[in-house]
Amino acid sequence: MSKRVVVLDYGSGNLRSAERALARVGADVTVTADFDAALGADGLVVPGVGAFAACMEGLKAVRGDQIVGRRLAGGRPVLGICVGMQILFEKGVEHGVHTEGCGEWPGVVERLDAPVLPHMGWNTVTAPEGGVLFRGLEEGTRFYFVHSYGVRDWRLEAGDGFRRPLVTWAEHGAPFVAAVENGPLMATQFHPEKSGDAGAVLLSNWLSTL
Repeated sequence: MSKRVVVLDYGSGNLRSAERALARVGADVTVTADFDAALGADGLVVPGVGAFAACMEGLKAVRGDQIVGRRLAGGRPVLGICVGMQILFEKGVEHGVHTEGCGEWPGVVERLDAPVLPHMGWNTVTAPEGGVLFRGLEEGTRFYFVHSYGVRDWRLEAGDGFRRPLVTWAEHGAPFVAAVENGPLMATQFHPEKSGDAGAVLLSNWLSTL
């Protein structure tokens, strides 16, 4: 039986490309802002493109921050993509404007330290051993990125009762966080739905956790 996945529609993100990519790997996908549907699905995908502040405004308008928090409190999987990953952190800083994020992870989303922005196109990542998302993918596999902001400083270490999250890094000018696996909460800065076969493998790996 295929897993039920909701792509959260909060006015931001490549909803249809995410929907198609998930359907391609066998998910039963619905694109909706419905609170109960998003809460009850086997998996929730939070996409996002554009500005951090606009995405947070849209997310709160559909109570998406509450949906994410309640799902995680119950150990129910959430996958953030691009700005959908960024808003999971404490705050974003764009053009001097500080915006509170969902606060699921400590850290600040800030402008990348690179001579050319946006970071647009294919890039490799360095994934730690023991993760799920990159299982079966060779070292040197490329994923598709489009962004000017990211998390450059990872601040969450292992603590009482939890393991250190698995952090994948990429580099554009300087290192930045490309993906995180943290129990039911996973996220990618790149776009798996635009990353061809490699992205399909990653999404399939995520579905296997549902």
